[in-house]
Amino acid sequence: MTLRVLNTLSGEREPFEPADPDDVLLYYCGLTVSDAAHLGHARTWTHVDVIHRWLEHLGYGVRHVENITDVNEKIVARIGEDDLGDSEGAVAERFVDQLLSDMRALNLKRAEVYPRVSEHVPDIIDLIETLVGRGYAYESNGSVYFDVTEFPDYGKLSNQRLEDVEAQGVEEERSEKRHPADFALWKADGVSESAVAEHRHDDRTYAVDSPAGETWESPWGEGRPGWHIECSAMSMTHLDSSIDIHMGGRDLVFPHHENEIAQSEAATGEQFAKYWLHADLFQMGDEKMSSSLGNFIPVSEAVDRFGTNALRMFFVSASYNSTQTYSDDAIEEAIERWERLENAYRRVVDAVDSPDAHTKVESELRGAVEATREDFTEAMNDDFNTREALAALFDLASAANAHLDERDDYDYRALRRTVETFEELGGDVFGFDFTGDGDGEATLAGELVELVLDVRAAEREAGNYERADELRDGLEALGVEVQDTDDGPTYRL
Repeated sequence: MTLRVLNTLSGEREPFEPADPDDVLLYYCGLTVSDAAHLGHARTWTHVDVIHRWLEHLGYGVRHVENITDVNEKIVARIGEDDLGDSEGAVAERFVDQLLSDMRALNLKRAEVYPRVSEHVPDIIDLIETLVGRGYAYESNGSVYFDVTEFPDYGKLSNQRLEDVEAQGVEEERSEKRHPADFALWKADGVSESAVAEHRHDDRTYAVDSPAGETWESPWGEGRPGWHIECSAMSMTHLDSSIDIHMGGRDLVFPHHENEIAQSEAATGEQFAKYWLHADLFQMGDEKMSSSLGNFIPVSEAVDRFGTNALRMFFVSASYNSTQTYSDDAIEEAIERWERLENAYRRVVDAVDSPDAHTKVESELRGAVEATREDFTEAMNDDFNTREALAALFDLASAANAHLDERDDYDYRALRRTVETFEELGGDVFGFDFTGDGDGEATLAGELVELVLDVRAAEREAGNYERADELRDGLEALGVEVQDTDDGPTYRL
């Protein structure tokens, strides 16, 4: 079955056909680092991670870029608070450090790059100059606005007509704009979003009474970049003018993503993103989990309380584009489900290495393994349906337990194939860690093993075979089984 995705742009499930048949360009709208990441962020991170992993499973290379918004009035509002720092950059840096730590704790594959707004202001200014030069943007009192009336397709992502679009920006801007829906690309110093901030993870605005944030020189005077322009500039800088997949939360469809499309396509004349995928809301009770509402659980606290595997189990139990609600009961169920899957895996590993496993025995488990692989693939190719794919893994767990409960002579080949399936689909695709307790230590151990293997490879290339053998022997003494293959070394903890 060919991968099909639900494209917000068309509203339909479409066959996935990247521009380059070998590589996928994936951009995800990352966090504004004004607070600690919470479970709502972790849920979307996990689904982006699983999508990344599944694309690699299908054989694609994935160039994954995830921005970090470190220039924002919500960050400015926290200057001096709780010893966070005495500047916008200092506050942002505190939360960037926590952000990267949370990502590691959730066992996320690393993006190719995590670009920051503060490092891309020249790129942003260049893009704005292009839009002004092409007649899509205009300067007004030192600020620059995008003219939505000059872009005929404005509203195509959110399915709105221009006459129905509400005014964007703050009251003080509206006298400067030609049309109420025009949006800011550059904010003049003193007329910046320090008056009222727009933030990507909720639909509220916040009055800010705090020191001004950092400003930069531009052709229009001292100022700061607008919110929307940053993602277009960073995506084009690190990927291309046209990308395959753009992901973000459902709440970003309008205005953020709509404005990204307008400014990007106006600047290049090319389609900005072919497929728009949006994660639905993550709720705490009847409200969206949000830093602004104070109804959130920080990622670091959740990992300590529940463990990485249980959290990932909870998140993938619902597909990315369905609403999910946090509750203690739902988390407890996820913990129990993870333990059930892990126990099945460990039973099979013990059995396949036992003298009761025989190569001459055949069983129905072989058919169950292949059925699981087919069902899992069909589900993931249906717009990354993690819920149904997870059900396929539990079907295999049930079949494996039945095989071990009902007989004394085990089917070695079926058990071996079961282990491979759990590790490939549950581990490589869903990101479960079957080697530890899922608190991040096993992930770190794996990274250290890979580092040693890199050193070993360098020693072999240099002809230092004795030293390379010593490194391999040292790993095996620590319980790391290393196998050399045509594609390079593999290992198992």
